[in-house]
Amino acid sequence: MLSDFVDKSRSIEELEGKRWPDPPTDSTNLVRNIHELRKRAIKDLTADELRRLITQDVGLQWLLPVALDFLRETAPDEAAAGWYDDDLLSAVLTRKESTWRNAPELARHLDGTVRMLTDLSPYIQQEVADFRSALSDTL
Repeated sequence: MLSDFVDKSRSIEELEGKRWPDPPTDSTNLVRNIHELRKRAIKDLTADELRRLITQDVGLQWLLPVALDFLRETAPDEAAAGWYDDDLLSAVLTRKESTWRNAPELARHLDGTVRMLTDLSPYIQQEVADFRSALSDTL
């Protein structure tokens, strides 16, 4: 598994060795939530919480492998059902091109997982096309 090197019993904060200061009192719910999720053990994060962190580019070094493992593990069942929860997949697909260029093995793994899926929504199909176009020399 891609995430075997990640100590999932630890939080992003612990893995980074950086404690963020408390968010300002007038922060949005999203900001407060991201600060809180950074303190939670990775193994305790839900797919939606992974998505939230990934879309904010928080802890990608540890969370992308975890998310990619999750997507690969669930792909056969999701493909058989003809439906896929697009939120986490979209969050992963839409990371910056440089993220994938710095980790081409992760990009290839994601591409392989996407090939297992059927009946993707039109907006996810566009995100897949954009991902593949940007990384055509890597995939």
